[in-house]
Amino acid sequence: MAKKPLILDFADYDLDRVVADIEEIRRYNPQRFEMEQLTAICYEDTKRHVVVGYKDLGPNEFWARGHMPGMPLMPGVIMCEAAAQVAGYYCKKYDLLEGVVGFAGLEDVRFRGVVRPGDRFVVVAKLLKHRRQIMTSQFQCFVGRNLVCEGIVKGMSLPVDLLTVDST
Repeated sequence: MAKKPLILDFADYDLDRVVADIEEIRRYNPQRFEMEQLTAICYEDTKRHVVVGYKDLGPNEFWARGHMPGMPLMPGVIMCEAAAQVAGYYCKKYDLLEGVVGFAGLEDVRFRGVVRPGDRFVVVAKLLKHRRQIMTSQFQCFVGRNLVCEGIVKGMSLPVDLLTVDST
């Protein structure tokens, strides 16, 4: 159980009620293949700017073989990436940020538990502020009711035209 105040009480969302599956998430998030860190979104509250998503971790996660051999643990940086993807999904779906959402920073991040293949990694995010070019979101990550990671993620609008690779 979390010791800090929860962004959203566990009773307020249902992990079995999918409001956006992977195909819907892909409409808003550009990450693909190994970098997709979400399985589904199960809660959206546009009045409080709260969103809940999760990733069901399998035995073949790209990090499982090498982090660490014999005792695979989800890297903290991937936990933060999942939180950023939940916040980015919300901002793009509700047209709160222009362009592609990219990392702008992390603050007050704490890792409080381990995450392993076979776990359902749940991210609860609350948008704190946004403008057309930048957003700030608080996040809490859970396995079951155990808080495993928390912090603040900042995202910024990246210009798509400058990032696109010319294949000619």
